Amino acid sequence: MNRVSRSTVYSMTALFVFSVLLFSTAAGALAGNDENIALLDKTGKAFAAVVKKAKPAVVYIGVEKSIHAAGGPNPYDFFNDPFFERFFGPQFRHPRMPHRREFKQRGAGSGFIIAKDGYILTNNHVVADADKITVRLSDGREFKAKVVGTDPQSDVALIKIDGNNLPVLPLGNSDKIQVGEWVIAIGNPFELMQTVTVGVVSAKGRNRMGISEYENYIQTDAAINPGNSGGPLLNIHGEAIGINSAIFSKSGGYMGIGFAIPINMAKNIEQQLLKHGKVTRGWLGVIIQDMNEDLARSFNLKTDKGVLISEVSKDSPADKAGLKQGDVVLAIDGKAVENVGALRNTIAMTAPGTKLVLKVIRDGKTYSIPVTIGRQPADFESMAKSAGASPLSKMGLTLQNLTPELADQFGYQKGQGVLIAGVDPDSPAGRVGLQAGQLIEEVNKIRVHNLRELKKALRRTKNKKQVLLRVRAGEYSQYVVLRAE
Repeated sequence: MNRVSRSTVYSMTALFVFSVLLFSTAAGALAGNDENIALLDKTGKAFAAVVKKAKPAVVYIGVEKSIHAAGGPNPYDFFNDPFFERFFGPQFRHPRMPHRREFKQRGAGSGFIIAKDGYILTNNHVVADADKITVRLSDGREFKAKVVGTDPQSDVALIKIDGNNLPVLPLGNSDKIQVGEWVIAIGNPFELMQTVTVGVVSAKGRNRMGISEYENYIQTDAAINPGNSGGPLLNIHGEAIGINSAIFSKSGGYMGIGFAIPINMAKNIEQQLLKHGKVTRGWLGVIIQDMNEDLARSFNLKTDKGVLISEVSKDSPADKAGLKQGDVVLAIDGKAVENVGALRNTIAMTAPGTKLVLKVIRDGKTYSIPVTIGRQPADFESMAKSAGASPLSKMGLTLQNLTPELADQFGYQKGQGVLIAGVDPDSPAGRVGLQAGQLIEEVNKIRVHNLRELKKALRRTKNKKQVLLRVRAGEYSQYVVLRAE
């Protein structure tokens, strides 16, 4: 009996100790969960506080445009087609409307107030060509707005309403944001007023999106939809670090990828629009292209970073500074230049008359070349498009004349043919294996020595959807047939 009692006592003691430990562990876990929940609660309230402070400065922008029809049939005539009588009976008739040559198109977007007296930042594509602009604040007040200035090349616009002591959204520093940081988008998607979405910075420096001429987008996964255009992208301090501008979508709606114009770029443009109503950009006077592995090897470079100068305009700032065809720009004022977009944006956002130092590689040697930036010509956009157009661009080829410097680099003779400067991998040229650095010597069995002769040969071609090329790579040449898609 004593043994049984002791055994029972030991068992009860062990059970008690185990229970105490279990209770302590459970209590600790519950306490830990409470701490985690408290942390989440604080995070949620922090987002809510940012939004509450920012929303009054975010506005709805409604626009109205007059669309002029250039003649044609009356758009209402189709109601009188016998088709409708067969479906709805002889009683169906639609009164003939007078022929209309003008109708109103309405659209909507977002914007945000940056000054107490009513200056508002938005997208150019929201207000471009608008006959009437209406701004509605979060408190329901409505104002008529006027355009102060627009910049289609960056898709930034500045408009103004007449008001005093209006709520203002502070502007942050987009250069300081990092990939992975929290961001908040506020706007009016599908005319749903004051919609808030949260996400992170997915990437920075996105260009070549085909959205605008000068691109340096912040990519975010915060939901952005039609109607968000022109609204702010905020950091967790409630500062605007971007203007929501576009989405990547195959359906027309949100697919997890949105783009915002960095606020630092917008600040520069806004100041110029405010003072002059237009934007004046810097100009270097070069045609440039990205480096790739083949070009890097040909130029004896250890990296494919940098930008290759393929042509220098006569009497341009670049020409006066001594830049040459075949130079590879590595940095501007000590800041690395990794691609064409980065160089173009840097030069464009530099005030004319500013002196910069370009680090370039020429014939294997590194030089620091001072350049005084010029003023971008008024017809620069059309000039750039003309210069950048390739006679075989539809086939996926970027071409250029073979300069003496490039001829030396690639082992060709001056005037031997037309150099392939770039190949779109998802194109007819890419699929047949053409590569940058190869040389086109014949077009449809016609010998060509430069771009002028190549264009002339193409004009003589009867079948515009097919072209026969003789292409050289080093000591060997081959015939290649390209067919347009």
